[in-house]
Amino acid sequence: MQQSLFPDDTAGNNEPAEGFDTNALNEAQQAAVTHGQGPVLVIAGAGSGKTRTLVYRMAFLIEQGVAPESILLLTFTRRAAQEMLWRASRLTGRACQRINGGTFHATSNMLLRRHGHHLGLGSGFTIIDRGDAEGIINLLKSSLGLAGRGKRFPSKRIIMNLLSGQVNKNRSLEDLVLDHHAHLAEFIDDFRTIRRHYTEFKLEHGLLDYDDLLVFWHRLLAESGPARDEICSRFSHILVDEYQDTNLIQAEIVRLLAHGHDNVMVVGDDAQSIYSFRGADFHNIMRFPRQFPGARIIKLEENYRSTQPILSLTNAIIASATEKFTKTLFTRTEGGSRPKVVPARNDSAEARFVADKIADLRQQGTPIAEMAVLFRSGFHSFKLELELNSRGIAFEKRGGLKLTESAHIKDVLSFLRILINPWDNLSWNRILLQLDKVGQKTAQRVLAVIGESDDPIAALAAYKAPPGWRDGLALLNEALARIRQPGLTPASQFDAVMVYYEPIFEKIYYDDYPKRRKDLDQVRTLIGGYGDLQSFIDDTALDPPEAETAAALTGDDEEGRLILSTIHSAKGLEWDVVFVIGLAEGRFPQQRTEPGEQWEEERRLLYVAATRARKQLYLTYPRQIMTPDRKLWNTGMSPFLQEISPGLYELGSSPASSAGMSHAIDRLTIPARTPRSARVEFAPGMQVRHPLFGPGTVRSIPGPRRVEIHFDRHGDKTLHLDYAKLEIIG
Repeated sequence: MQQSLFPDDTAGNNEPAEGFDTNALNEAQQAAVTHGQGPVLVIAGAGSGKTRTLVYRMAFLIEQGVAPESILLLTFTRRAAQEMLWRASRLTGRACQRINGGTFHATSNMLLRRHGHHLGLGSGFTIIDRGDAEGIINLLKSSLGLAGRGKRFPSKRIIMNLLSGQVNKNRSLEDLVLDHHAHLAEFIDDFRTIRRHYTEFKLEHGLLDYDDLLVFWHRLLAESGPARDEICSRFSHILVDEYQDTNLIQAEIVRLLAHGHDNVMVVGDDAQSIYSFRGADFHNIMRFPRQFPGARIIKLEENYRSTQPILSLTNAIIASATEKFTKTLFTRTEGGSRPKVVPARNDSAEARFVADKIADLRQQGTPIAEMAVLFRSGFHSFKLELELNSRGIAFEKRGGLKLTESAHIKDVLSFLRILINPWDNLSWNRILLQLDKVGQKTAQRVLAVIGESDDPIAALAAYKAPPGWRDGLALLNEALARIRQPGLTPASQFDAVMVYYEPIFEKIYYDDYPKRRKDLDQVRTLIGGYGDLQSFIDDTALDPPEAETAAALTGDDEEGRLILSTIHSAKGLEWDVVFVIGLAEGRFPQQRTEPGEQWEEERRLLYVAATRARKQLYLTYPRQIMTPDRKLWNTGMSPFLQEISPGLYELGSSPASSAGMSHAIDRLTIPARTPRSARVEFAPGMQVRHPLFGPGTVRSIPGPRRVEIHFDRHGDKTLHLDYAKLEIIG
């Protein structure tokens, strides 16, 4: 197992040792590396040398005479284990090939093949990947009569997500369905049936999926005393990387592995726990001291990445977390400018500001590859993508899809594109294939006929379809006639498309259409800002140039590309300059997020984003947002930014930040704090007055120190009582 982790079998043997010297570490790192016996929790702040600490810990243990084969390093990627073992070998002059290092799943595979007989599991089992598992689910659906011609049943992908979610999120099948796929509630009994048959099928054929590896490893340690004794006596020291990302079963495995010695070092950062949707349990790292009584807690707070002004702001972001290990990041590097908070009039102005600033920074010598734009959700970058495309600035998007890459968005855009270009065969083909009983050959025959006409839409209306799909074609022709009516705005044309497409959409994307509908809402919002359809189609058609073209346009053959990334995809990375966009109330955290665990994870998400910046940090937000129903909503900065002292950042402005906005609305970007001692109890129905929004009525109390108010002139707003100056008038 260990040898395969190295680039080649001689790694560490032919390389000269760098020499092991703990004086190369700071005081906190030394304390962690040289820790003696017993459990230790290392809270490693962003950029504080987490990997370096683990590497030196392994080297220290070997230098102290601990047998390499008795050390177990658990990571979340094979690459992380490979890098750490290689670096440890550089320090000690040994290959460290006898250290057991790898992912939870790889380690489980090794141990189950050796000790699985204690559970009646033979060593010859086969591990199936996700594709194989979904194939079995498909087979079972057919054999159980749950799928077939004319039957609408959830896909193998959704079923597998639910079965896997039970293990990784430690939740019941029923809860997962009701929370995330409520429209599939009628199939809960069928899901249970598939789960039972899936389990039996694997047992009968000697198969384990990825989740089984964790389940059986846990069972091996929990149910078999002899197996537990053998394994725990073999590994005298357990090291775990990124402990905040473990799920409940992984944390329990770690606890069981330490049986008899408790020599466990886990390294992680509670402030960077952002993967609950994958099953990561934030409370694992918080409860570690209770699981291991007497555990030593060491905090790595010296940062080697960012300037102090950036660190001061990131410390303030996490300071208000309801549950945390308190720490204060600092750096010995002097200088640096304060982060900039920049309000913009709307999404378009925000996109123009970011693009302008990127151009300025490049002129000043910052390589574009050293800049990144981060955002909460993939669709938050749509306006920026269009702006960058229009300027010929090459970018790479990570996490989420570009505007035109989602299948359901391509479907809708196809209708709009044929209005601009009726001979667009690609769009016609997509539209025709949505009809029942129309396949690729039939679609091509239709295209051959209508493509010869001066008016393909009229030619389609006259096309003589066979009875099998005649009714479907009639509905399509009626929809096209409505969409072509003169005088319609692009937004009205979009709505007309959706009247026809909605039932098709729900049928094609039955498993997750509620989630996909949010993307269509974003397109609806986007198109509402256009006066003519041609401009909208042109903008959405401007995909990023191919690599060679981009290099020719921008000189990026040497410089690289700008990174656009969701925050989740940016974790572990860093850049000289970071922009975090969309930091508006109602967007970050996401709308309808209530105070509680999800609210706190959103706070940690912003913390992760801000700690990616080395030298410069820009935090931007639109002050006016268009809702999916095309109403303009005036908003302010994210509640997480509102909690930060204005002295920790500079208030910037975008070129269009004040256009069309009153001075009063500008003042919303730096809310005045109401003393916490001034506590007033608010209740639904109470009449209040706000100095900017005027009179209103309290609708609800959504959370601590928060109140939802309907204002006569400004509609519904949720305000934080530590900032809003409300006067009770009745």
